[in-house]
Amino acid sequence: MDIHVGQSYSFLVTMDQNASHDYYIVATPRFVNSSAWVRATGVAILHYSNSLGPASGPLPDLPNEYDTYFSMNQARSIRWNVSAGAARPNPQGSFRYGQITVTEVYVILNRPPELIDGKWRTTLNGISYLPPSTPLKLAHQFNIPGVYKLDFPNRLMNRPPKVDTSLINGTFKGFMEIIFQNNDTTVQSYHMDGYAFFIVGMDFGVWTENSRGTYNKWDGVARSTTQVFPGAWTAILVSLDNAGIWNLRARISTHGALPQNTIYCGLLSSLQNDQAQRVKFSGAPSLSDSRRRILVILLIALVGISIR
Repeated sequence: MDIHVGQSYSFLVTMDQNASHDYYIVATPRFVNSSAWVRATGVAILHYSNSLGPASGPLPDLPNEYDTYFSMNQARSIRWNVSAGAARPNPQGSFRYGQITVTEVYVILNRPPELIDGKWRTTLNGISYLPPSTPLKLAHQFNIPGVYKLDFPNRLMNRPPKVDTSLINGTFKGFMEIIFQNNDTTVQSYHMDGYAFFIVGMDFGVWTENSRGTYNKWDGVARSTTQVFPGAWTAILVSLDNAGIWNLRARISTHGALPQNTIYCGLLSSLQNDQAQRVKFSGAPSLSDSRRRILVILLIALVGISIR
């Protein structure tokens, strides 16, 4: 069973094996380009109450570490049980997602690092995200101009890659189709804050309009994280009924230094600088009625990686 970054599962195990001994349960990483991870194997014991002895012998053979076809077929086989009598999960009120008209389409393509302004950076649709000095949500709430742009392209454009603070401008109450195209050599994972989306399709090769004919429009799984295999695509559908700025972030990121305007508290309050100590939160104005009627803005937060 492949469990990708940011995902979790519950399992039902049929206990119908020979109880002459216990059994191993083995967890090991896959799709990682590092010899150090080969040694990161976790072992647990599945114990029968009437077991006659401990588990013994070598650990079971592991699947081919780079068999993406097996992993994709497994992912496509995981579906909702729509025949059950219990209520179905209903993220954003859209469990009949196959009957909803799509209002916006984004094909988001990631490629191997590209040289931009003398540094190697990862990009989405040719844009490497630049974190602004003013947090996006504050800039949006207080209507501060020039902090970000609402011009993220819905497809890769014929232009050189660049560094920018560019956001997707999604329509509130819209129904968005997003296709993640992975042109890199490693498995990519995407997570969307504030939403659960339906995974409707994935396949190897380049996504085209005809790929919609392979979509699962009935019993696809709703979750907030999905994997995209190298040289492949994954398509999701999401109902944008939760207004605000939400991160759509990729697994590849860097852990940079804390910004200078970080606010420290508790045991770290002694580290607070003078600028942040002058901040008063009690006087923050509330949003007007007109500001509440906003568009949903999805942040593409794939941070550029500098490779030395």
